[in-house]
Amino acid sequence: MRAIRVAPVALLGSVALSLTAPATAAYAVSDSTTKPFTPSVTPSAIAPGGQVTLGAMGCDRAATASSGVFDTTTIPSGQSATATVDWDAKRGAVYQVTFNCGGTVRMASLTITGGATSTPTRTPTTTPTATSTALAPSGVQGGLGGSVDGIDAGEIAAGTALVLAAAGGTVYVMRRRRGSH
Repeated sequence: MRAIRVAPVALLGSVALSLTAPATAAYAVSDSTTKPFTPSVTPSAIAPGGQVTLGAMGCDRAATASSGVFDTTTIPSGQSATATVDWDAKRGAVYQVTFNCGGTVRMASLTITGGATSTPTRTPTTTPTATSTALAPSGVQGGLGGSVDGIDAGEIAAGTALVLAAAGGTVYVMRRRRGSH
């Protein structure tokens, strides 16, 4: 009698597993065939308010570039894009520019130049070249965010009691159901 109840669930589970297999295989193939690309930030050192040219050589689709000193910029495939550095960028600081090409992420550095002045000048200082650092594609880096403070024995006891109560209730309902048939 139990085999009749379990058979539909087992069949449903195997169908669900077989339907997800092609998607998993396609995802694995797309990750392994990702072409390398080289990001560029020209110039790599600039004064606040200046414009930088962003490129993603080798990216076969539109890429994005983002940083803390300019808005996220879309770079069309095979082309370059420009971004204006914020006027409040900290002089002397080095900011990371994150490039994303279809899930492949690479980084480049952008240095903010210039001394402290009372009025900002609108002529950017430029230095050509940029270095990039390759990063392996990865998922979201969530972390714990300070949510774990320590192990509290009272909370562990309360959680254990709730799990035992739920298990006991399940056993009670199942035995009661079996007795009524």
